[in-house]
Amino acid sequence: MANATTETQGDTKTLVHYEVQEGVAIFTLDDPPANTYTHEMMVQIDAAILRARFDPTVDVIVIVGKGEKFFCAGANINMLQQADPTWKYYFCLHANETLLRLEHTPKLVIAALNGHTVGGGLEIAMAADLRIARRGAGKVGLPEVALGVLPGTGGTQRLTKLVGTSKAIQLMVEGTNFDFEEAESLGIVNKVLDAGSRDEFLAQVLEYARQFTRPGKATFAVGNIKRSCQSGAELPLEQGLALERELQALLFNSQDAKEGLNAYVQKRTAQFTGK
Repeated sequence: MANATTETQGDTKTLVHYEVQEGVAIFTLDDPPANTYTHEMMVQIDAAILRARFDPTVDVIVIVGKGEKFFCAGANINMLQQADPTWKYYFCLHANETLLRLEHTPKLVIAALNGHTVGGGLEIAMAADLRIARRGAGKVGLPEVALGVLPGTGGTQRLTKLVGTSKAIQLMVEGTNFDFEEAESLGIVNKVLDAGSRDEFLAQVLEYARQFTRPGKATFAVGNIKRSCQSGAELPLEQGLALERELQALLFNSQDAKEGLNAYVQKRTAQFTGK
């Protein structure tokens, strides 16, 4: 698989680094000290999603924060303080559209929580398919109520889906932050890993992510499982089942399904192509 890195272009500061390693696209959020996001960062996240979506060498996307302390501490408060309500409305609209694009991309997305993941940072992470955290590296939470606002980048909707209505309301109205172990017990985080540093943690996450790349994994099936869950969950059961059947029909006609069945019968390891 090809390796590629995107850095500063012209006078535009790179807030999201894009790199591909062995089928995994890595988005690194980089705006010290807390990797808070501005509209400019969200535009770069949006561009990175599209780039990974169209990149035939990419099977999995991993999002991580730069540095040891923060994945992302949410929206940049100074930016919001200076903006008028109309601008803030369109800022939220674009952020919602960007995270929906992430959810609808038929490639597995993993948020690697290397540090504090609060406010909009948790909202970005909840738009990923899986969340893996570094033990003891930080806290998670949606404390927006302390600012007199609600989690407006999808937080009220995605947290409710993860933990249920009553628990989501409790967590958001209390506005407290809690450790990754508690987040795991609530179903917000999928795994908590022990690692001595951010780089060691990221290496573990990438090793985990590579199990979902070709040729070892049927990535076409992975993408359709994601689409069936992400899109189907929004539909009434009958329509969700119809979507599931249509996606399954595509897989029945895929080279990967033929390879998987042949490999099973021939008692050998399948070599998938993602087609």
